[in-house]
Amino acid sequence: MGKPTGFMEFERSLPTRRAAETRVKDWFEIYEEFPNARVVQQGARCMECGVPFCHTGCPVNNHIPDWNDLVYRDRWQEAVSRLHATNNFPEFTGRICPAPCESACVLGINQPPVTIKQIEKTIVERGWDEGWILPEPAQEKSGKKVAVIGSGPAGLATAQQLCRAGHDVTVYEKADRIGGLLRYGIPNFKLEKHVIDRRVTQMEAEGVKFITNAHVGVSIEVAQLRKDFDAIVLAGGSEASRDLPVPGRELKGIHFAMEFLPQQTKRVLGDAIPAELSILATGKKVVIIGGGDTGADCLGTSLRQGAASVRQFEIMPKPPETRAPQTPWPLWPLQLRTESSHEEGGTREWSLGTVRFEGDADGNVVRLHAVQVGPPPGFSPVAGTETVIECDLVLLAMGFTGPVRGGMIEQLGVALDPRGNVATNDAGMTSVEGVFAAGDMRRGQSLVVWAIAEGRKTAAGVHAYLSISRSAYA
Repeated sequence: MGKPTGFMEFERSLPTRRAAETRVKDWFEIYEEFPNARVVQQGARCMECGVPFCHTGCPVNNHIPDWNDLVYRDRWQEAVSRLHATNNFPEFTGRICPAPCESACVLGINQPPVTIKQIEKTIVERGWDEGWILPEPAQEKSGKKVAVIGSGPAGLATAQQLCRAGHDVTVYEKADRIGGLLRYGIPNFKLEKHVIDRRVTQMEAEGVKFITNAHVGVSIEVAQLRKDFDAIVLAGGSEASRDLPVPGRELKGIHFAMEFLPQQTKRVLGDAIPAELSILATGKKVVIIGGGDTGADCLGTSLRQGAASVRQFEIMPKPPETRAPQTPWPLWPLQLRTESSHEEGGTREWSLGTVRFEGDADGNVVRLHAVQVGPPPGFSPVAGTETVIECDLVLLAMGFTGPVRGGMIEQLGVALDPRGNVATNDAGMTSVEGVFAAGDMRRGQSLVVWAIAEGRKTAAGVHAYLSISRSAYA
């Protein structure tokens, strides 16, 4: 534990966010520096709780009290090692994970919980700054070859684990850069991309081979991969965006969030977007349909692009300000969450359903017709609440329905579960022998921390499969 009386002496403290009026003018991460001495103090708040429920709240089962204690005792290098024992990429989760571990913190029963996420981020950044995080190449090679399709957090975790186990790993990414959702789905103000690049550099030094612009099932034949590799891991994510099939959906100016967000990342990275394909919120009246993290990312991006106005709609009712009774500790709480983007501008509106879109003579969206709705699951329209909203850019951020079914999945012939995700056994193997799946492609839309956990678990399944005599599968 940390200091025995630390939770009584010190209050929860987090880094200050840069002023909203300043940060909306750039694409840098939003937090100011937080001195290590303050982090040590926060580590002291971790208490001897007997059963550390933070472990159960954390999908990768981080040994949280251990590294909190090491930070408190100024044993940072040991903390780095302990952190990496369960999490390949704590610099990702330390920035963008919603921290279910903190919701399960025992101290959180009657006090603000330990700042687990901030401590995690500080440990790993100290590790990079001090040069403690180095490549860990395998001492022996197995001679087995694995193809990992997709370079999001699940694919990267799978690849790193298998490479360190001695297998030759090649990662195929259909985009022009490595990172998947980390690269093109999360804005720079939440995750600057050099954070991904330094980890990719480490993995390359360990022996992982990365191939970009490689769309398996389209530009690369699945059959050829089956011949060239001893195992294949599908980690392509949950990319089928949920659509909004209402009248007027075909109008110009209505786009999926994942058409909008990647373009801005490309601009920040120095790429030119062709004018005829460019989606920009500059000077426009923007409506974002969907109240989750992706919607908030669209909000922050629209504000930075100079939107005239931004309104974010959510069909669900507004959550309570504090933990709802139906989600008691240590469950992930149902409650209102305010993201950094919500502090920067725009408005949030709840229990609002879209009825139809209206366009002008040129086929551009100009208005949205909406209505107040009742609670789920019916979402029945409330009579007399119809409203018309002026808009010229609509962003659909309503989540995802599963992996894209065509191409790779169709060609492999893997079975799907009732939700449309790739079905696997407990070891992560699909219905096709030697083909595994991990992350959102197997689990459905979820958190980055779950993707890392999935990648590690699936890597263990692949390693066990490759370690067994292949004659057993003849």
